[in-house]
Amino acid sequence: MLQFDKIEGTGNDFIVVADEAAPPLDWSAIAPPLCDRHHGVGADGILLVGSGPDGGLRMRLFNADGSEAEMCGNGIRCTAKFALDHGLTTRRSVDWETGAGAIHTDVLALDGDEAHVRVDMGAPRLRPSDIPVTADGDAALDVAVEAAGQALTLTCVGMGNPHAVAFVDSVAGFPLDVVGPAVENHPLFPRRTNFEVVEVVDPAHLRMRVWERGVGETQACGTGACAAAVAARLVRDTAAEVEVRVPGGVLQLGWDGSGAVFLTGPARTVYRGRLEVPVAAEVKELAQAG
Repeated sequence: MLQFDKIEGTGNDFIVVADEAAPPLDWSAIAPPLCDRHHGVGADGILLVGSGPDGGLRMRLFNADGSEAEMCGNGIRCTAKFALDHGLTTRRSVDWETGAGAIHTDVLALDGDEAHVRVDMGAPRLRPSDIPVTADGDAALDVAVEAAGQALTLTCVGMGNPHAVAFVDSVAGFPLDVVGPAVENHPLFPRRTNFEVVEVVDPAHLRMRVWERGVGETQACGTGACAAAVAARLVRDTAAEVEVRVPGGVLQLGWDGSGAVFLTGPARTVYRGRLEVPVAAEVKELAQAG
């Protein structure tokens, strides 16, 4: 029996599970059917919450396609709420082990199903080899790419996972469903990439849509909003504190041009449930048969 919480952060929704209490599962195989919005629970991914080093906690994320991602800014806000809700910690300030390294969260407010969480996302990675992207120079701030017939200029940022940001006049009419997969799988990105289109409303306000690697277009992306804020400050001279409006809501970002990026936003428990799921060996057999 798999017990889970369905939690969303600005519309980016997840199946959240306490790792140690879960049955043995092949998460890469089980993620696609569980995340299927017609035949499963429906989610952008599965978050596993477990014990980390030195009394902290650990987060793992499996995307809807079964691939494991390094980090998720919206997801870690959801896990911070989950950990408090289920007694995995009594502290509102927690250090997390993630695939992108150490991340710190502060639950600023918690009221039933709603939480407001601030995340120290660490410093952005701008060196091409650290993102990674195949580009020359110390930073990939002006990368010309043609994808699905669109000529784009990309600013590439690593937030523990790779991002490519394109500034456009209007995000509303951009053909993200066509261009997104072409950018995600472009040969310039050896581990694929997340892709954000960003509209600068004014120096303190951005609009963003995102094509997430391994998922598709989502309502929000926390690391993507961080990448958008960093890219906008670097190439559009925006403010150190910006509001990023995504289809799922609003996120607050802070970056002074050096050091860590800070992400603040909501996390909301939608419902709790439990499922009968096959054990790991059966899941592998089903995956091979499919």
